[in-house]
Amino acid sequence: MKRRVLGDSGLELTAVGLGTWAIGGPDWEFGWGPQDDQDSVAAIHRALDLGINWVDTAAAYGLGRSEEVVGKALRGRREKVILATKCSLTWAPGERAIRHNLKAVSVRAEIEASLRRLATDYIDLYQIHWPNPEPEIEEGWGEIARAVKAGKIRFAGVSNFSVAQMKRIAKIHPIASLQPPYSMLRRDVEPEILPFCKANGIGVICYSPMQMGILSGRFTRERAAALPGNDQRSKRADYTEPVLSANLDLVEKLRPIAAGRSVGELAIAWVLRRPEVTAAIVGARRPSQIEELATASEWELSPADVRRIDSLLSEREKRIKPSA
Repeated sequence: MKRRVLGDSGLELTAVGLGTWAIGGPDWEFGWGPQDDQDSVAAIHRALDLGINWVDTAAAYGLGRSEEVVGKALRGRREKVILATKCSLTWAPGERAIRHNLKAVSVRAEIEASLRRLATDYIDLYQIHWPNPEPEIEEGWGEIARAVKAGKIRFAGVSNFSVAQMKRIAKIHPIASLQPPYSMLRRDVEPEILPFCKANGIGVICYSPMQMGILSGRFTRERAAALPGNDQRSKRADYTEPVLSANLDLVEKLRPIAAGRSVGELAIAWVLRRPEVTAAIVGARRPSQIEELATASEWELSPADVRRIDSLLSEREKRIKPSA
C-alpha cells in the first residue's frame, strides 16, 4: 500500500488510514447509531492485515468508547501502528453533551485519560479536535508542546483550524498536520488551506472523504429514511431533501467513471489526487467495509476523469443552490 510522508514530520502514513468515529456507538451527541464492539475490533484487525499502518480516533468518540476499543484491538500490535487521537472535546459524567475546553489543565487531563484508554505510554499524533474556545488555542497548544517534550506525544497536529489559527499557534510549536473535512461535496479547503499547508510543511489528513457515507455508493433514499434518531446523519442536509436527491443522482452518474470499482473508492481517490493531501481517513464499522476501500490509495485518476467529475459537481451545485 502506498505511503506518504506527513509534512515535515518524517512519519510515513499509508495513503488510507482507518477512522474510528462511528465505532464510538450511539451514546453521545454525535453518534452514528448502534455498533457492536466485536465488529469494531475485527474491522481494525482487518485494516492492519491489509497493510494500513495508522488508526485515527478521538477521546470524544463515544465518550471514550472508541479509544477503549482501539486500545483493545491494538494489544500486541501497538508498536507497528501509528496511533492518532484528539483533545478539546470534553463531557461531564452521565451526560451526552459535548463541551469545548482548551485550558492547560483540561488538556493535561485528557492526555492522561487517552493514554490510559488506549493502553499505551505514548501517542504518535495528538491533535486539537476543534479550535474552540478560540481564545484558548495557544494555551492548549502550549500544553501539548510540553507533552511532546515529556515524551508522551511524538508529533502534534490540529483539526478544523483556519490558516489564521494555524499561524497563531505555529509560533509556539511546529504543526505536524492538519485534519480538515474534504470531499467532492465539501471543497472549501482548496483555495487557501491546502496551499498554506504545502508551503509550511504541514501534512494534510482529510476526514469524511465519502461525506459521512453518502458518497460510498451504498446509500439509498430508503436507508436515509430509516436512519435512527441517534444517528446524527438523520439531521444533516446531505441526508435530507432536497439535497439528498441531488446527492443520490450524483452517485449514479459517478458509477460509470468508477468503472468496476465502487463509488466510495472513487471518492477517496479523488481526495488523494491533490498533492497537498498526505492521506484520507476511511471509517469502517465492519471488516468488509475496509476491505472494499483500502485499495483506493492505488488508484490515480486520469485528468479526463477529474474533468468529468468537476462537471458533475458543477451540475449538482446548480441544482441545490436555491435550497442552500
